Amino acid sequence: MNAAITGCAGFIGSHLAERIVASGGFVVGFDSLLTGRLENIQALRGDPAFRFHRLDVAERGDAFVRLTVESLSPIDTVFHLASPASPSDYARCPLETVAANSRGTEHAIALAEIVGARLVLASTSEVYGEPLEHPQREEHWGHVNPVGPRSPYDESKRFAEMLVALHVRLGRLEATIARIFNTYGPRMRPDDGRVIPSFLERALGGRELIVEGDGTQTRSFLYVDDLVDGLVAAAGLSRGELIVNLGNPRETTILELAEIVCELLEVPQRLVHGDLPTDCPTRRRPDIARARRFLGWEPQVELREGLARTIEHLAQQRRNLVTRALHGPRAS
Repeated sequence: MNAAITGCAGFIGSHLAERIVASGGFVVGFDSLLTGRLENIQALRGDPAFRFHRLDVAERGDAFVRLTVESLSPIDTVFHLASPASPSDYARCPLETVAANSRGTEHAIALAEIVGARLVLASTSEVYGEPLEHPQREEHWGHVNPVGPRSPYDESKRFAEMLVALHVRLGRLEATIARIFNTYGPRMRPDDGRVIPSFLERALGGRELIVEGDGTQTRSFLYVDDLVDGLVAAAGLSRGELIVNLGNPRETTILELAEIVCELLEVPQRLVHGDLPTDCPTRRRPDIARARRFLGWEPQVELREGLARTIEHLAQQRRNLVTRALHGPRAS
């Protein structure tokens, strides 16, 4: 596979790029570094099978296309992952979020048409909003507040889906829309604002865990390696459904998550409850029948195992920070 990846220096994009390069493919990556980090792709820098451009694909569509074509490797897949994805990020950068999912999607579609590539759009379970069915099937149209505080993300992703589906119906594009449910793993920013990095960072620092609401709301946590498997499978889909859920059908309450985190870290379970944010969904669980049928995909990594891997990564990051503070930036 030879791929162009927007949001390449982000949490998910960097893992996807590594997977493609490791399998013998080529990646040309783009990221504005609004929420992405160069350290995420450090291991790929200098690899002849990887090229990176710091570029906002929403603002510089012409350069996005030109640099991809100039990469000299024929691109067969365009992954459009560029967008802030955590509530704290899209609250801080609402206009940038809308741009990434509107103009950015237009430019990703244009690139895919020009080079004859398949487009994989990274959408989100947030298009379901506070769902009126459970678990959520791809046929569910969602129940979303179009003007609420989460709307810059929710509604711009819904717009992106519409734009891709329209081009597919017009016969101008081959595409898959991947509706991604809560994903976690190494390289999530500790200040990401989502529940797993927040719980882990606070527990590692000996602080109380902040539980929004009463903690009975549920999420379906997918380890990043499983998600990458699903995205790669989606890129190889030649027929079947346009939209596919990629998530873990195991439903977990926030209180259960807090218990597991404290158990794995061997720390007392100390919780502080706060207000549930406006329009925060109370239940999340994907129906993945389509993913099983069309992609032959389902999650493999159990929550405890994935959390253990994530904890080790965060712990190593903290050790590295201490080492650099004591011995300077050249120490490893």
